[in-house]
Amino acid sequence: MNNSRSESYAAAGVDITAGYKAVELMKSHIKRTRNEGCLDDVGGFGGCFGLPTGMEEPVLVSGTDGCGTKVKLAILMDKHDTIGIDAVAMCVNDIICTGAKPLFFLDYIACGKNYPEKIATIVGGVAEGCVQSGAALIGGETAEHPGLMPLEDYDLAGFAVGIVDKKKMIDNTQVKAGDKIIALPSTGVHSNGFSLVRKVFDIENTDINRTYEELGDKTLGETLLTPTRIYVKPVLALLEAVNVKAISHITGGGFYENIPRSIPDGFCAKIDKEAVRILPIFKLIQKEGNISERDMFNTFNMGVGMSIVVGKEDADKALEVLKAHGEDAYIIGEITEGDEKVIL
Repeated sequence: MNNSRSESYAAAGVDITAGYKAVELMKSHIKRTRNEGCLDDVGGFGGCFGLPTGMEEPVLVSGTDGCGTKVKLAILMDKHDTIGIDAVAMCVNDIICTGAKPLFFLDYIACGKNYPEKIATIVGGVAEGCVQSGAALIGGETAEHPGLMPLEDYDLAGFAVGIVDKKKMIDNTQVKAGDKIIALPSTGVHSNGFSLVRKVFDIENTDINRTYEELGDKTLGETLLTPTRIYVKPVLALLEAVNVKAISHITGGGFYENIPRSIPDGFCAKIDKEAVRILPIFKLIQKEGNISERDMFNTFNMGVGMSIVVGKEDADKALEVLKAHGEDAYIIGEITEGDEKVIL
């Protein structure tokens, strides 16, 4: 009876043995991410993680996200080793905005057909993102969806959990006029705005390997697929060095939606637009798509993956700490009194 059921499931398009093989191939990647909180190996029904001690009032902070239609680009290029970094980045960069240190991550892959080597490559990228953020990859799910998705297609999402002592949470209540706004550079489009990017370049019907003078030695596909930068470790170092008052992860909605989320009522983030180091890919997108400047700043990160508010007296030290941890940080504006929340 078991054999007939297995054969019937296979006939329906789900290969159970492929799932087993994928898990075996993943294990070496997952092992890289283990940290002091891990309590078991991947393969059980639930991922277990021991909470660190020593906090007066520990608060768990969670975030969930995916990579949007950037996944389509990975599929078109048949390059799957970095998209997992994006999935982790989108979650851990969100939770670090509260001051929380990421503890663990779980991924979810839905696919038309489970090709074990491809799934393991995707998870390898997830593991790399976890290593970059210090999070453990403690579990996940690969769901085969024949008939629902084309065989070669997949989607990737996940969620992260972090922890912070309640008294150290970043809640923007200390923000005041005169505070400085620091930019952390992005690596490119990151994982937001790809539906517009795909339309501008007609990605599905064009040569993804074509080159543009603006992009230097990289092809269009290579530039767009550049993984999202993970800011966790530099920001954690900054939190130990200065009083960080607010952090914004610049994702979908660009400057106009994301910066106001960390600015309290009665104050405004005044951004010097000329100070923003706009990356060439955004200038190319704007030119090719004939997109207005406001729409660009309202959709993309424009070269700023994260903004951080610190007191004027701490600005120089903050820049030093961030640069010591690999971030070419720079000041893009200051906090003023006002009701607009953000002015460019």
